Amino acid sequence: MFGAGGGTSSYREVEETDLIFLWGSNARETHPIFFHRVLKAVNNGARLFVVDPRRTGSAQWADTWLGLDVGSDVALSNAMARVIIHAGLHNREFIDRATSGFEEYAASVEPYTLERAERDTGIPAEAIRESALAYARADRAMICWTLGITEHHNAVDNVFALINLALLTGHVGRYGSGLNPLRGQNNVQGGGDMGAIPNKLPGFQDVEANHEARARFEAAWDTTIQPNYGWHLTQMFEAMERGELRSLYVVGENPAQSEADAAHTLHLLESLDHLVVQDIFLTRTAELADVVLPGTASWCESEGTVTNSERRVQRMRKALDPPGESRDDMWILAELARRLGRDWPEPVAEEVWNELRSLSPMHRGMRYDRLEALGGIQWPCPDEDHPGSPMLHTRLWQEPLEGPAAPFTVVEHRPPYESIDAEYPLRLTTGRRLESYNTGAQTNRYSSPLHRGESLDLSPEDADRMLLEEGEIVRVSSRRGSVEAPVHIDRALRPGLCFMTFHFPDQVYSNVLTIDATDPKSGTAEFKAAAVRVDKIAPAPAEQRAEVEVPAEITGD
Repeated sequence: MFGAGGGTSSYREVEETDLIFLWGSNARETHPIFFHRVLKAVNNGARLFVVDPRRTGSAQWADTWLGLDVGSDVALSNAMARVIIHAGLHNREFIDRATSGFEEYAASVEPYTLERAERDTGIPAEAIRESALAYARADRAMICWTLGITEHHNAVDNVFALINLALLTGHVGRYGSGLNPLRGQNNVQGGGDMGAIPNKLPGFQDVEANHEARARFEAAWDTTIQPNYGWHLTQMFEAMERGELRSLYVVGENPAQSEADAAHTLHLLESLDHLVVQDIFLTRTAELADVVLPGTASWCESEGTVTNSERRVQRMRKALDPPGESRDDMWILAELARRLGRDWPEPVAEEVWNELRSLSPMHRGMRYDRLEALGGIQWPCPDEDHPGSPMLHTRLWQEPLEGPAAPFTVVEHRPPYESIDAEYPLRLTTGRRLESYNTGAQTNRYSSPLHRGESLDLSPEDADRMLLEEGEIVRVSSRRGSVEAPVHIDRALRPGLCFMTFHFPDQVYSNVLTIDATDPKSGTAEFKAAAVRVDKIAPAPAEQRAEVEVPAEITGD
């Protein structure tokens, strides 16, 4: 946070805090190991507040479930801030010493009365007020979030809204108080740390603004680094559409099934001059590729490191040799470099890591032997005598303040990009289930008693209104396409809200329905909010049930 893409707190702090907000996160199903720590906190007396449109498995453990309307997170946060300010519970001493922009922020939240917030969010005004006061009065409090905050057309504003609450109350930079985005994929934190984002070099060093860092990398790599930001994923697809991006190299990703508005995505991938996919399975994206490079399952077939949501870098050890003709990912990259005229040496994981340490100040003290001896180290770790940093931003509590003040950011409520209307009267939101993962490229290959395939989850009220029964096949349509799916009646849903996952695209291609409206700052698509309708169809034979209607753009017909 505040310029470094990592959570501010350690896992141990979660167990010992006084209050937890799970905001847009069904951690019980999507981050079950982390949720064990949440349950320890609850058993230790912490209060749990869950902010989610669905009454999820996580909400069943909560003191308070705030069932907001999809896409109204900023309205809720701003209204909570107004309550806190009017009650005189904002931490004025912390605000004056460690932050900037408070007066403008306070003025911006003034219109967000409880009455307005109840209209915007669907949450009773008294529940908003009580939640705000509980957060402000807690000695230690955390806000944790996942894709329910970030998969929106205003994703960055949603995150800013949560940061504002922490700055308002001083719930950051202290033990048991912090802001924590939970990472949903193995080593996604490590990927960002290593520079797998278009505006940063490894160690979150800005490729445009940090001239000293760029010079160090240029000297180490014997090349010139252009001081310009690259394209993020959405911008890549926009460049494909303009004809500016004609060749694509995809490593460990399945955009053909994971991207919003799947028909349009497939059209763009098929229009490329050259597509290379490096993966451990022949995914739908790999089936489109001109070249497939079989990589390794890094968690068991490679040496290296991984970094988790608390910024802990840990050693990863090879347990198995890769099968068949698959090769270590580093070996593949080195061989590509040789064929492109660069004489890279045979890659050795520890040597690669040591090069990283020499170039990234926040990793400098993390020798392999220290990672092993200490059971991992949390960045930043600037030298070999440093123990690592369980907490971030403790400097905000130092007197005098070291470094820049943490800024408040004015953000305004903006509803979902796509409105519901008479033609598309239901709001579709998406997410994950406990036993499955993303597009199912890995999890669908294994049997599980929890697998029940894809479904359209409806509230009992909507199912009754449409005269639908459990398991009945329906047609689900958005402004982008249609799929057929069996109905599952879910009491966790409120009327007007339905739910699907992306886990079984070979059964139901859910991303045909989603919208590619994106956040202009992060490039994240609004997977959480599409307008749909549900139509009854004639009963189909059992063997045809849950098949997807594939638009012509996908088949090429």
